[in-house]
Amino acid sequence: MVDRVIVVDRDGVINEDSDEYIKSPEEWKALPGSIEALSKLSHAGCRICVVSNQSGLGRGLFGLSELNDMHRKLRDLLAGQGAQVEMIAFCPHLPTDGCDCRKPRPGLLLAVQERLGSSLKGVPYIGDSLSDVQAARAAGMEPWLVRTGKGERTLAREGRSLGSTRVFPNLLGAAEYFLYPGPSL
Repeated sequence: MVDRVIVVDRDGVINEDSDEYIKSPEEWKALPGSIEALSKLSHAGCRICVVSNQSGLGRGLFGLSELNDMHRKLRDLLAGQGAQVEMIAFCPHLPTDGCDCRKPRPGLLLAVQERLGSSLKGVPYIGDSLSDVQAARAAGMEPWLVRTGKGERTLAREGRSLGSTRVFPNLLGAAEYFLYPGPSL
């Protein structure tokens, strides 16, 4: 089987998002269909990478231990279905820090590419915000947008600037399209 890679944002795509930040495993709640989506991708032999801005760390709203516990919860939910993600990468910086890894800059995606040892050119990056779309484009990836999380708001505000970005109702819709290409919704 050919290695296929897919990169996914976390908050608003895999789990519920909050303007108050997701600060603990108790607050981390999977969106309907997202674990099923990641499981389908994993069982199809896809290399799944989760990439996320996590400025709550830099803001002191939670620590690395809590973030690791949230990611452990995701991994445990997937393991319960015999599935896995290959890697989870995050930017802990504040928007004012000027780092290269905070989306919309492509640094985090380029670091994932280096770690995988495989080009991400043309690989889908599934997100719910304009910064996800911009980061994907800057890294040479194909931006896909879901309507969950900030997706509807992004579509309403940025519709024209999204260009030919594929839009899906949720992560499950995007995963099914990735595995069985057809028209997007």
